[in-house]
Amino acid sequence: MQKIENIVQELIAQLHQAPVEELLRAVVDRFGENVALATSFGAEDQVLTDMLCKLSTAPRLFTLDTGRLPQETYDVMQKTREHYGIDIEILFPEARQVEAMVNQYGPNLFYRSVELRKKCCYIRKIEPLKRKLADLEAWICGLRVNQSTTRSGLQTIEADTAFHLIKISPLAEWTTDQVWDYIKKHDVPYNALHDQGFPSIGCAPCTRAITEGQDIRAGRWWWEIPEHKECGLHLRPDGSLGPQEKI
Repeated sequence: MQKIENIVQELIAQLHQAPVEELLRAVVDRFGENVALATSFGAEDQVLTDMLCKLSTAPRLFTLDTGRLPQETYDVMQKTREHYGIDIEILFPEARQVEAMVNQYGPNLFYRSVELRKKCCYIRKIEPLKRKLADLEAWICGLRVNQSTTRSGLQTIEADTAFHLIKISPLAEWTTDQVWDYIKKHDVPYNALHDQGFPSIGCAPCTRAITEGQDIRAGRWWWEIPEHKECGLHLRPDGSLGPQEKI
């Protein structure tokens, strides 16, 4: 872990206040094939995809197909592949684990309790993510500080103590307006659900549209209190989301 922390410190010293494109270029140059963007095809991920495609003809991207995604997400997945002419690695959960879970608790177990919802997220998201991150030195995410209360401690560059590698969140300090200004300016493809009141999009049964004035993640797991609204992809071992030095 010390080695990872040392690299984090070097990157922070090198890239303090660097523009996002410069940060991405430095990260790609530093880690090469050992860094990848984890995309769910949300607006932020699409911005980062566009930037990475301008840095490389073959950027590394992967996504988690939980088996419960909205059709609109598959549509933008296909459109993104064709628009940029890139491959996107699609990861699936282990079929036997999903079968065992659904047979024991039913297909809508996530509505019954926070514990069962997190179990579903773990099997469908965390397990395949762990397999992928084991082969990387760093991963890039589209997280932003103002997305939810659980992300207030997010840092741009940090040691990911849960998965034992470096996590880069280039858009951590961006606003929603900055994200959409970039999308419009660069004609970036995006999920059609964003135009239907879905600022944050996950699995179909766990996502709904929000009304004006609501928190942008209010439509995710809407039956839970805000402090519970993380699937576990970005939590530290102690259950918190935010760590060390800030860039």
